Amino acid sequence: MNIHKIVITGGPCAGKTTALSWIQNAFTRRGYRVLFIPETATELISGGVAPWTCRSNMDYQKVQVRLQIEKEKVFEEAASTMDAEKILIICDRGALDNKAYMTDEEWNEVLTSLDTNEVALRDTYDAVFHLVTAAKGARLAYSLANNAARYETADEACSLDDRLIASWTGHPHLRIIDNSTDFEHKLERLLAEMVSFLGDPDPFEIERKYLIKYPDISYLESLPNCKKVDIVQTYLRSSPDTQIRIRQRGSDGHYIYYRSEKRHVSAMRRLEIEERLTHDEYRRMLQDANPDVRPIHKTRYCLAEKNRYYEIDIYPEWKHQAILELELRDEGKEVELPSFLTVIRDVTGDKRYSNFALAHKMIPEES
Repeated sequence: MNIHKIVITGGPCAGKTTALSWIQNAFTRRGYRVLFIPETATELISGGVAPWTCRSNMDYQKVQVRLQIEKEKVFEEAASTMDAEKILIICDRGALDNKAYMTDEEWNEVLTSLDTNEVALRDTYDAVFHLVTAAKGARLAYSLANNAARYETADEACSLDDRLIASWTGHPHLRIIDNSTDFEHKLERLLAEMVSFLGDPDPFEIERKYLIKYPDISYLESLPNCKKVDIVQTYLRSSPDTQIRIRQRGSDGHYIYYRSEKRHVSAMRRLEIEERLTHDEYRRMLQDANPDVRPIHKTRYCLAEKNRYYEIDIYPEWKHQAILELELRDEGKEVELPSFLTVIRDVTGDKRYSNFALAHKMIPEES
């Protein structure tokens, strides 16, 4: 049984309701059993539980996040009993959406009250797809008429959209679907990104990689759309044409664990199969670590910029350079990089800068 839990989120008037219908049709045809978890805020507010009926927004957010978590547990338990090979659980918004409606202090209080942490909540989802509000790039299409609960002006919608993207930044599989095309093609791009992530029919990943000058860390950490993640990557014994690695990923002492198996198909394209591990599974697999390859320790800055998702890897051995990566759906697509980063050169396909090569021998810094 193959169960994936995916979040569909976005700013006001982004097309989320129509997108859910498209997802139902498209993935049912592909042989998936598609389950939908309804938007929790809508359920609560329509039932009379709202920020303005509770004692405070904080009290409301606590019950909303708790209900979101419990609903997901119920759906996952039900999915595990179903006679289906491929099951797709679609969350109409996820737990991290709530962060956009609170201060950091309030959010941390909610996490404490629920005895959880941001990494555990955020990374319980396999992927997150954010649909950008029509107020960004398609303002003439922005409307309050088709949703009685929508009240934001276009400018307020843009601000909320930014906060939602910032809330999910740090997730290993965040994709942002903008308004660079008409609405129908926007939804087609969403479906294509989902198909690509699910590896249907094959789990290909297209990646561009750049060697950059060491970035201004204090500036990165000041950005609301940038999130620091600590990674430890260990390679296991494997055949020459396959790389098997396990990864510890998280922050502030909270981690999620993964096993990945990769095989390169071309300079930019690679076949990748990834699965989530428990902490005990991760510790057991460490015993099969390749003794000839050292573990890689790195700090990753996940950056959501201009509707793209960049990953900046900082290696402790390097003081003057770093690696910038981004995933694409089209190998030939032109890439616009953040203006505050200085590119030394494109190293896509340069095996010397693969993590596997760096694990064998750290590349010396360039002058």
